[in-house]
Amino acid sequence: MTDPVLLWFRQDLRLSDQAALAAAAAEGPVIPVYVLDDESPRPWAMGGAQRWWLHHSLARLDAALRDKGSRLILRRGKSDDVLAQVARETGAGRVHALHHYEPWWRNAEKAVARHLDLCLHDGGLLLPPGAVRTGGGGFYKIYTPFARAVMEQMPPASPQRAPARIDAPDAWPQSDRLQDWALLPSAPDWAADFSADWTPGEDGARANVAAFIDEVGDYPQARNLPSIEGTSRLSPHLHFGEVSPAYVWHRVASSNRNAEIFLKELIWRDYAHIQICEKPAYGSDNARGDFDRMDWRDLREAKADFAAWKTGRTGYPIVDAGMRQLWTTGWMHNRVRMIAASFLIKHLLIDWRHGARWFWDTLVDADYANNSVNWQWVAGSGVDANMFTRIMAPLSQSEKFEAADYIRQWVPELATLSDEAIHDPDAHDARPSGYPAKIIGHKAGRERALAAYRRMKR
Repeated sequence: MTDPVLLWFRQDLRLSDQAALAAAAAEGPVIPVYVLDDESPRPWAMGGAQRWWLHHSLARLDAALRDKGSRLILRRGKSDDVLAQVARETGAGRVHALHHYEPWWRNAEKAVARHLDLCLHDGGLLLPPGAVRTGGGGFYKIYTPFARAVMEQMPPASPQRAPARIDAPDAWPQSDRLQDWALLPSAPDWAADFSADWTPGEDGARANVAAFIDEVGDYPQARNLPSIEGTSRLSPHLHFGEVSPAYVWHRVASSNRNAEIFLKELIWRDYAHIQICEKPAYGSDNARGDFDRMDWRDLREAKADFAAWKTGRTGYPIVDAGMRQLWTTGWMHNRVRMIAASFLIKHLLIDWRHGARWFWDTLVDADYANNSVNWQWVAGSGVDANMFTRIMAPLSQSEKFEAADYIRQWVPELATLSDEAIHDPDAHDARPSGYPAKIIGHKAGRERALAAYRRMKR
């Protein structure tokens, strides 16, 4: 029988529109392999919420593969070492995989290619990095012209169906048991409520796309209203590659002629990946060097404020609602993410990297490119970013975006307050005794942030 080929799964846990799978299946017997590699990412190993999602997504991927006559081999270790070992055990000499652009995956791809014939395919983004370039031939740094250039090449290629059957090898190599990886939390099970909100896996992703199609016409306005959750909630499915961005684009674009604002969110995802290709340390280094001089508060001094932010006890209802939603569901509404991030960076003057790390551990959709670029956008330290001096006013943002019911859901201590009082209970002398006072006033926080910015600019 023909020697088998390896199919290396990473953040591409689907069978449809999976170019690496299609190429591998066309060659003959396929051995699909997922490597739990915590060594290559080092400090960027998956956080706890991502691991919960990964467990369920891998279980469903294995079931889908078995329906095609195949199965998923699980191994743990450094990717190049593990794949080389599986190749020795099975006689495989070639590995198919999708491109990934996180710095550790790019390094891992180079390492694997030293051992085996590695065939990389596109499919994780709308367009591969470099497909659109500036007039000078470089990568775009500013989102708006990048988006225009991408739109000129849309729609993406039509998504491809999964193969009807996947040929199996003569003998399967040994596999770890998923439950032995202990990806699910216990003692305590802080993810107990995640399943009420999420169905990981390719079927769950497609169901989410179908549900969003009915709402995409309202997206331009509804996406800013946390009380009605007007966002797509596709981010974790896209992060884990359970659905391709091309599939999402075609389904959404064909459903509504007014879908452009949502489609540009998919382009923003491509943009974020371009930035980490250009600046691999985007998650830890300021993209603008002057922010290296920012006089952030020492976290030892700000420990209590940071803890209040993480646990949703700041005295700012919209911020607290978002942080509690994050802890309970592994996700936070996008508008509230911006408000909560801005509050940490500017009102509390805490380095954006501390917040980004908290999101990395607690978000089911914690994506290195998106998380890093979005935090630096809010901080003003990014390549293309909001100005630091534009400081969000969380109380007025809460009222403007009609967050009363959202606050009632996640901050039950305030549930009985009126729509008028719930955004700022202190201002209406309506704060219940069990809810904390503001840890800093809006004016005081704003003035402290602007003073730090002026010192940085001297």
